[in-house]
Amino acid sequence: MIQNPFKEAIPVLELIEEAGFEAYFVGGSVRDHLLGRSIADVDIATSALPEEMKRIFPKTADVGIEHGTILVHHGGNHYEVTTFRSEADYTDFRRPDSVSFIRSLKEDLQRRDFTMNAMAMDKDGQIIDPFAGKEAIDRKMIVTVGNPDERFGEDALRMLRAVRFQSQLSFSIEQQTYESLAANSHLLNNIAVERKLVEFEKLMMGPARVEAIQLLANSGMSQFLPGLKRKNGHLMSFSSHVTSELELAELWVLLLFDLGLSGKEIDSFLREWKLPVQKIKRYIQIHSWLLYRMENDWDLKSIYKAGLDKAISAEKVFGTLHALVNNPEGLIKLFDMLPIKNRQQLVVSGNDVMAWMDKQPGPWLRVTLDEIEQAVIYGKVPNEKEKIKEWLNASNQKSGKN
Repeated sequence: MIQNPFKEAIPVLELIEEAGFEAYFVGGSVRDHLLGRSIADVDIATSALPEEMKRIFPKTADVGIEHGTILVHHGGNHYEVTTFRSEADYTDFRRPDSVSFIRSLKEDLQRRDFTMNAMAMDKDGQIIDPFAGKEAIDRKMIVTVGNPDERFGEDALRMLRAVRFQSQLSFSIEQQTYESLAANSHLLNNIAVERKLVEFEKLMMGPARVEAIQLLANSGMSQFLPGLKRKNGHLMSFSSHVTSELELAELWVLLLFDLGLSGKEIDSFLREWKLPVQKIKRYIQIHSWLLYRMENDWDLKSIYKAGLDKAISAEKVFGTLHALVNNPEGLIKLFDMLPIKNRQQLVVSGNDVMAWMDKQPGPWLRVTLDEIEQAVIYGKVPNEKEKIKEWLNASNQKSGKN
């Protein structure tokens, strides 16, 4: 049965065919359809040239017209429609030096990476499969279209994509394809870190993530990933600790721990991966609370300073390292006991304290606000302005402060 995203797009194929051209669904949507996975969107390939498609459809946008792709708006949806093409020479190991538009579906499919991605489907649901992609899916195998050395030489990112698909689909990598991964892994040096990051994070989140991480180490591919050169032992340790419960941020923190990084090494490692600054900051904070947790139990002060989200993430990684069942309820109860959840909820400000004490700003002010904050957290004084003023006066008289 054809899924809805295909059904909605059939009129696009019909209009192209009525104009005298071929049109098919191609790529990952066809693969996922055969796997019974949900389809988010569909890609269409056609024998029509971009200018011919523009004559067929009144509403289009040039999203990659130099590679034959235009965005077609039809029936309230938009679809990427790409002209059949062949590609020549990949001197940067990533993008073809030139693209030629062709009229042959088989030649178009022949340039794709893996056989499971080199299938097409017509509007009636018939599968066109010149490279035995369905057989590869049935065998749960990742196999390149043709010679793997040639495919990886054209686009070295395909090697990481192979491991990512293994993780996401729980497939195996066919032997010749695997041997080519190992032999050509050095070509990953030619790939931008940002593209490696996308594939690495996807493979870390797949159901077969453990096997995928181990494959990175065993194949030698990890040697050409940021910060992982000569870290195979650490990576294997990481794979042994990975569980399905961990979210992406927690996996990064676990990796930092298993790599044995500390201080500036952590910041350098994460920056080498070109991660966004906000994520780097968050991962460093969770890692620091993980180290705290390795030596201490949570209390009101620590969970207040960490915040519930970071405390739960640190606890999950701690539990993974110690083979403990994840149970955040205790942390949630502890956090709920806090009278205030952050400094912004404190009812007094620095201006209040300066007025009460008739003093000018200085280092004393931060110290005093910290003391008030701690007193409220531990329930020594309610979070009420007059009560805090009374408590502060009493504390100052007791300590002899003016």
